Amino acid sequence: MHELIIPANIDHLYEAQDFVTGLMEEAGFSTRMTGSISLVIEEIFVNIAGNAYSPGEGEVKIGCALEDSKTIELVFEDSGKPYDPLEEKTPDIELPAEEREIGGLGIFLYRTIMDEAEYRYENGKNILTLRKKEEQ
Repeated sequence: MHELIIPANIDHLYEAQDFVTGLMEEAGFSTRMTGSISLVIEEIFVNIAGNAYSPGEGEVKIGCALEDSKTIELVFEDSGKPYDPLEEKTPDIELPAEEREIGGLGIFLYRTIMDEAEYRYENGKNILTLRKKEEQ
């Protein structure tokens, strides 16, 4: 697994995206898949940067494993407040925007894009693992 540890600060979003998409491009993933994963990284990273350590600061570790050149596993790890994003309810996207609760679209996005998602809180760390197999 390739790993990157960076400050959980929105200023480092592109570094997180470039780290993973660069590995994906080297492995031969499609542009479409790489773009989808980049969106997922943005949603997860922005959530960690904005909420995990607030009002303090901390780091996020991003792990990326590429299996058989067509499956990706992403692991986001932080030492912030315990938070299981998988417990959040999926927003009702059928409702008009003015009737929907604020937030939750990022959760909807990565639930839609990714094939699997697991969360655990272990040794004082939030660990979110996401997997996606590229469609042929």
